[in-house]
Amino acid sequence: MIYPLINQSLPAMLGEDFYFPNEIIDQAFRVSDFPDLKVSSFSTSDRVNLAYWEAGAGQPLIFIPGWSANGAMYFHLMHILSNHYHVYVLDVRNQGFSEKTASGNRISRYAMDVKEFAEHLGVPEAHYCGWSMGASVMWAYIDLFGTQGIRTLSIIDQAPSIYCHADWTEQQRLDAGAFTTSPERMIDSYVNMTTTNQLISGTRVLERAMAIDSPYFHNAISLVQAAIKDDMAFTGLVLFDHVTNDWRDVIQTKIDVPTAIFTGEYSDWLDSQKWMNSVIRNSVLYVYDKAEQGDHFLAFKNPQKFATDLHSFLQRS
Repeated sequence: MIYPLINQSLPAMLGEDFYFPNEIIDQAFRVSDFPDLKVSSFSTSDRVNLAYWEAGAGQPLIFIPGWSANGAMYFHLMHILSNHYHVYVLDVRNQGFSEKTASGNRISRYAMDVKEFAEHLGVPEAHYCGWSMGASVMWAYIDLFGTQGIRTLSIIDQAPSIYCHADWTEQQRLDAGAFTTSPERMIDSYVNMTTTNQLISGTRVLERAMAIDSPYFHNAISLVQAAIKDDMAFTGLVLFDHVTNDWRDVIQTKIDVPTAIFTGEYSDWLDSQKWMNSVIRNSVLYVYDKAEQGDHFLAFKNPQKFATDLHSFLQRS
């Protein structure tokens, strides 16, 4: 049985304090230097226990992580942004401290989890930020429930459709950001963390994930490795549904709130992010260059810039 977590500190959950490999000015050098950070959980309507991280006070800002990610990756971002917002990071099912389950591994169910999470918090309206698969979860949320309750939407580097249909034109593929015609083989490479050829997975995302070229990112990955025990037998269950969805109709017709789109020069999906910016009214596009760590992990490799840009966008909106 998975027991609920209630306002537990991270050192208490780890059984000891954790020291980061890189000491960064104005950032915590150990997790106990961020005493406001707590981890709790709630039970969904289908009885799955989901963990969430929170810190700070003010307007609620809710992050939905990407595939296989969790709140530990957001440590530095939460440390920065909690000065302005009540920040939450939801560990989606099978990720982070959340329960491992063979049920509900569909993006639509993850969207329902987000809705029930907001209801659990008693938050009628919040800023939402979805990174990678977390963006797809937010598109599913909007498809199912509309934008009620979403004050602003921020998207970090997610292709509207991962799967490329054989009859698409090259422009359609670029607009969608599609990069595989073989979902099963692509999923196998992700679950087993093995490289494959560009026809199977036309992306450099695993290469960029292994480029530990930022002290912030090194710290975040080190904390993830110390705190989280992933089980790819469960984590990989959602991938087929994630890969085969096409969200372009939702993006083009259903997003009616201020929207920020974050991407970078290293991104394999830069054209698709520009397409989203062209079809979403009131959207703002941020393109980080290579010197600014403009890849799929830009928010974690350059959290100071990302937090500044996000805060500026939220204040304007």
